[in-house]
Formats: sequence, C-alpha cells, structure tokens
Amino acid sequence: MSLFHGTVGFYRQYRPGIPTTVADVLDGAVSTGVPRRLLDVGTGTGLVVEALLSRFDDIIAIDNDADMLAAAEDALLPQLPADTQLRLQEVTAEEFTPPAGWQAELVTICRAFHWLDQAAILTRLDAQVSPDGAVAIFGDNSFWTATSDWKAAIRTVIQDFLGEQRRAGERTFQHHNRPYSEIMRESPFSQVEEHSVPVNRIWTADSILGYLYSTSFAAPQLFRDRLGEFDSAVRATLAGFSDTDTFAEDNEFLIRIGRRERA
Repeated sequence: MSLFHGTVGFYRQYRPGIPTTVADVLDGAVSTGVPRRLLDVGTGTGLVVEALLSRFDDIIAIDNDADMLAAAEDALLPQLPADTQLRLQEVTAEEFTPPAGWQAELVTICRAFHWLDQAAILTRLDAQVSPDGAVAIFGDNSFWTATSDWKAAIRTVIQDFLGEQRRAGERTFQHHNRPYSEIMRESPFSQVEEHSVPVNRIWTADSILGYLYSTSFAAPQLFRDRLGEFDSAVRATLAGFSDTDTFAEDNEFLIRIGRRERA
C-alpha cells in the first residue's frame, strides 16, 4: 500500500502548488532549445509539471502511485499545449528507464527526495540526463517543521492522537540528517548551487485540515474511528490563534541544482 493511500483528493486540492518564482529558477537552470526534455520524479498529482508545462516540450512524469497519476492526468491533459508531449508512468525512480536515446535537460524531484535511495538515484540519473543537463531537488517546509506557534500547536494535536514520532503511513518516518547538497556533491551532479525562494500563504481551518490529510504523517486512515475527533481538536486548537479563521505562513522553497563537473 502506498504511503499516501487515501490522500489523493486532498493532495490535489490542498497541497500548495509550485510558485512562478520557483518555476523561473528551474527554467533558468538549463539552456533553451528544442526539444527541451523534463523528467519529474515522484510527480504525485503533477504540481511540478503543471508549473512547467509551457516551458518544456517533452515531459515524462513518474510515480509509483496509480491514483496520484490518474489525478495528474485529469489535471494536466486539459492544460497541455498542442506542441508538448507528456508521458505519465507508474514506476519507481529506482526502476525507471527512459526511452532509448531519451535524456532530460532537467530532472525535478520536489518534496520526494527523502523517500528515495538517494545516492543510488543520483548515480542512476547520470545516464538519464543530457551532458549539459541538471538535477533540481527542492521543496518547502512541511507543517511538521512547526515554524510558527499555530503549526506547533497542530503538531502537538497530531502527536496526541498518533504518538510522538512522525508517521510515514503505518511506519515511523526515518529522518535523513545529511543536507541534500552534501549528498549531491558526492554524486555525478557534484556542482551544486542553492536558491532560496520565500513564499507567503494564508490558510483557513479547512485548508489546513485538507493539507494535513494529504500527508503521510496525518493521512485520514491513520486516525481510524477517531478522525472526527481529530478534526474537531484541530479546529478548536486553531480557534485559539485567530478570530477570523486566517493563519499566515512564512515558508520558503530551498532549491538545490546539481550539474556535472566540466572537464
């Protein structure tokens, strides 16, 4: 069973998309030209592809969750430019093999690198990326990071229901302590640059709960018959932080772009 079993509807509706400012950084990481190929690893419901649809003309997006891919297809196909090819494949990053002769100018891995065999994936990508191509690993902070008082209070509610340790579906999340840039520097994509892109959001109790239900650490099925009780507890907790049901979030996307060392 996928770590995100039962979350796809919440994921598509409530997970924040990729800001244009982040898409601009990704777009600028590789040269222009035709064809311009993109490989999106762990695409989920296609949020990265959606942000880059007009900037690449040959796109492969992979994920190991069929429900996520179906949601991505429903969202992306109506927006697909006439001259853009999009292929969605149900496969793990560790097992993906591109079509013969196909190499990406850019590989994107957003909010997913912590689920992968990191060193092995970067080594495998060496054959899947064009000579002047790049790998971008990026994401923003999840609510579990608790960078504000109201997020910390929500995390406490989750822990009251599911235990102190962060969940990853039915398992405990195994935290990776090494910085991604350090891991990249030990890979074929050893020339790493970092970009920080701030993002400000306004949430409501409904959107906060929708976001939580899209995560592996607060997926609805984890609460079993206490889901309604959890919902009420979160709403009651949030009410103590706002009289207007508005909750400001200051976040950032940290983007690490790796390239091969030039001879």
